[in-house]
Amino acid sequence: MCRGETPHRPIAAFLLAAAVAALVACGGDGEGGSRELTWFIQSQPGGALEEIAATCEEQSGGRYTIGFELLPSDASQAREQLVRRLGAEDDTIDLIGMDIIWTGEFANAGWILPVPDQIRPAVTENVFDTVLETASFEGEMVNVPIWSNTQLLWYREDLVPEPPRTWDEMIAMAQELGPQGTIQLQANRYEGLMVWANYMIESAGTTILQAPEEIGLEQDPTELALSTMGRVSRSSAAATDITTSTEDSARLGFESGESAFMINYPFVFPSAQENAPDIFENLAATQLPRVDPSIESAPPIGGINLGVSAFSDSPELSFEAIECLVSAENQLQVAEIEGLPPVRSDLYDRPELQEVYPGFADQIRSSIEDAAPRPSGSAAYQDISLAVQRAIHPTTDIDPADPTPTYERLVDRVEQAIERRGLL
Repeated sequence: MCRGETPHRPIAAFLLAAAVAALVACGGDGEGGSRELTWFIQSQPGGALEEIAATCEEQSGGRYTIGFELLPSDASQAREQLVRRLGAEDDTIDLIGMDIIWTGEFANAGWILPVPDQIRPAVTENVFDTVLETASFEGEMVNVPIWSNTQLLWYREDLVPEPPRTWDEMIAMAQELGPQGTIQLQANRYEGLMVWANYMIESAGTTILQAPEEIGLEQDPTELALSTMGRVSRSSAAATDITTSTEDSARLGFESGESAFMINYPFVFPSAQENAPDIFENLAATQLPRVDPSIESAPPIGGINLGVSAFSDSPELSFEAIECLVSAENQLQVAEIEGLPPVRSDLYDRPELQEVYPGFADQIRSSIEDAAPRPSGSAAYQDISLAVQRAIHPTTDIDPADPTPTYERLVDRVEQAIERRGLL
C-alpha cells in the first residue's frame, strides 16, 4: 500500500506501523529532493528549537528541512488547536510537540504513529524510566521524549537554615516565621492544581488510577493527602491568593520577599537572579517534602514528547528527524538556551548542565527519577484532571479534621470521568 492508500482513520497500533513500513517500501519519503517537514509545537523564547532543527537539517544531507507551525503558549489552547486539526485528518502536520499529558488521548484517537523499533534504542538510551512512562500507551511507545520538567522546593537560606523534610515540618516552620513564612504553590482550578494533587496523593502512598480504567484513591492515604492540602490552605502559611495561585503568581510572591518557601519549576531560578537579586542571594532548592514521613515524596513530572502524525505524508523522514532532534547534544543545547531539563539521566553529570543548574542539577535528576506521572496513559485524562480540580477546589474548603466529604466527592467525580458519563 503506497501513498494515497493509507486507511481513512488508523486506530490500531499494528495498522499504523504497517502504514509506516508500506510508505518506506514505496519510497514515499525523500523522493525528488528535499522534503519539508512541518513541526507543530509551542514556541520557546530562546530560539533553541530553531537551532536544533537547523542542525538536523544539515545532518540529513538535504533529505529534509523543518518548518514551524507555532502553537499558542497556553497548553490548553495548543491542545485544542491540535485536536481540531488532527480530528480533521490534517495532512500538513508531520511532527507534533506534545505535552506529556496528551499521550493517551492522542494515541487512543489514532492520531499518532507508534515509534518504529529501529529507532527505539537510540531515543531511549539513558532516558529516565519515569519519562518513558509518559511516552507509552497500552504498552506501546507512541512518542519520543525531548525534554522533561519537575518541581523543587525552593527556600530562603537566610530564613530556613535546614529545609523541611515533611509538610508538617514546613507548615510549622512557616507559621513560626510569621509574615515571611508564606508557602507559595499552585491551587487555582487549572492543571497546576492537578499537578499538586497528584504529587500529594502519590506521596501519601496511593494513586489516582490503578489502571487506565480503574480507580485507585485508597481512602486512608488519600484522606491524609487531602487533609494536608486543607491544613496548609487554611493556615497562616497560605498565600492570600492561594485559591487563584499559579506558577507565575507563586514566582512573583516569592520574589517580593514575602515567602520563605515555594513549590515551583526551575524557571524561577533565572527569574529571581534577574528580578530579585537580594532574594536570589539566599535561594536554595531541595526535593519536595514528604506527605507521609515514612514514604519518599513523589514529585510532579512535566515536559514535551515528540510524536508523528498518523496523517503525515512523510512518517519515515519524520521519525528520522525526531531521532536527530532528541540527540544528547541537542538536549544539552535546549537546556543551555531554554533551561529545560534533559530526559537523559547521564547528561546531568556533564559540566554544561551543572552550569545551567548551579548547585541543584542533582536535585532535578533525583526529582525526575522519583517522580510520579499523572495518569495520562488514560484516554480520559482530560476529564479526570477536570474531575480532580472540581472536586477539591477551593482547597480552603477541605476540612483537615474531616476530609471524608472531599474524599467521597473526589472518588465520585473520578469515577464519572473514567466512565465518560459526560457530567463534567
